[in-house]
Amino acid sequence: MRLGEQHTETKRPPALEAALRTGPFHVALRAAIAARRLPLHRVQHHLSRQGIKVGVTSLSYWQQGARRPQRDESMRAVRALEEILQLPDESLIRLLGRGEKPVAEQRPTTRPYRPPTTASGVLHRLLTELGSPLDGGLHTVGHFERVRIGSRRELLGRDSQHIVRAHRDGVDRYVAVHHGDPGCSPRDVAVEAVENCRTGRMCWDTKTGVLVTELLFDTRLRAGDTHVFRYGFQDGTAGTSSQYVRGFSRAGGQYALQVRFADDTLPVGCHRFAQRSTAAPRVDRQELTVSDRHRSVHMVEQGVRVGLLGIGWDWE
Repeated sequence: MRLGEQHTETKRPPALEAALRTGPFHVALRAAIAARRLPLHRVQHHLSRQGIKVGVTSLSYWQQGARRPQRDESMRAVRALEEILQLPDESLIRLLGRGEKPVAEQRPTTRPYRPPTTASGVLHRLLTELGSPLDGGLHTVGHFERVRIGSRRELLGRDSQHIVRAHRDGVDRYVAVHHGDPGCSPRDVAVEAVENCRTGRMCWDTKTGVLVTELLFDTRLRAGDTHVFRYGFQDGTAGTSSQYVRGFSRAGGQYALQVRFADDTLPVGCHRFAQRSTAAPRVDRQELTVSDRHRSVHMVEQGVRVGLLGIGWDWE
């Protein structure tokens, strides 16, 4: 018997069955948690009842592929998860034994990748001022971002349509970050809550041009709930812009980026690129052609990986 319930043969969703057969571990774990409809804090509670201490953040990293269980206590937790999630014995442990790389491509296990500003402590400090953790309880399902470049070659602003899914109960906000180009005056950047959200508290760092703001929802999401909202940042305070880069600290979801240029100011060339970290070389470079009609270029990433994605352009 599992968790005090009578033993019955459980019919598992096809996606879960497939993930248990082929892996990888994080996909199977995420599918199993979704099938049981257990928020992560309840999974943690069941583990603690068995004397196993694993944080909600660690569970989140495991199911996103940012980290893999390795220590003896972690492996004990995985065996307990097989029972809690009503899985066959050794089904998750077997996947860990395959030796596949984590989604984070074996970055140091002390922390997942974070955007460059976090490394200097700026973003962490701003989030602390807002009382917001790095793990805000939301996973991105889809994100469509539009960037506008003005006639002075400046970043005029950017607009986002965001689809998120809560992985714990009670989530009622999203913390958005704007990192302007060198010379940006974040105090003069306007935040627009366009649809299904409203602006809350905000703070910024003048030296780095980073602005952090709360976008408040009108409802509290339960684990598994999705939410669609739109927001934007109106900038235009910095000098010449030559790229737009988005950092991802978690894997999964779809990301689309469109950069639109002023009609009278077009670059001579554009390209998309990816990076595993800020210190790593740029890879997957692909030339992009500016649309004659819309004066824009775009890229779409179906399954985001931890690291950076962006579009760069040359003016001369």
